[in-house]
Amino acid sequence: MTTRQPATAIAAAALADQPISVRAKLAAAWTSFMFLYAYVDILNFFTPGVVEDILNGKVFDFDLSQTFSTTALTLMAIPILMIVLSMTLPARASRITNLTVASLYLPVTAFNVLGESWLIFYGLGIALELILLLFIIRSAWTWPRTIVDVAG
Repeated sequence: MTTRQPATAIAAAALADQPISVRAKLAAAWTSFMFLYAYVDILNFFTPGVVEDILNGKVFDFDLSQTFSTTALTLMAIPILMIVLSMTLPARASRITNLTVASLYLPVTAFNVLGESWLIFYGLGIALELILLLFIIRSAWTWPRTIVDVAG
C-alpha cells in the first residue's frame, strides 16, 4: 500500500535556486565561447576543400605562416585568459576588461562569417558566439555595486 504525501510536502521539496556571482557567470560565458570558437573551427575541417587548402598552405585567404599561426593563437589565447581573469582580477578591473575584450571580439567574431559558403553552419556558430559576447557585456555592465557610506 502506498501513501500519498500532502501537496505542502511536495512544495517544500522545491530546488533552491542559488545566486551565481558575476565572476562565475563571466567565466562560464567565456568557457562556453571558447568551446564554440574551437568547435566551429574543428568542424570546419569537414567542409569540402578546407583540408586541401590547408595542405596547400592557405586558410581562408591567408597564407599559412608563423605570423598567421601566432595571430590565430593570440585570438584564441585572449578569450581563454579571460576565463581566469574574470575570476581573479579585482571587480573594477574585471568589469572593464570584460567590457573591453567582449566589445572588441564582437566585430572579430562577425568577421568570421565573411566569404563562407556554409552560411547556416557558420551563421549558427557565430550567432551563438555573439549571444555569449552580448551576455558577457550585459553581465559586466550590470555588475552589482556596493553602497559605501562616505558620510560616515
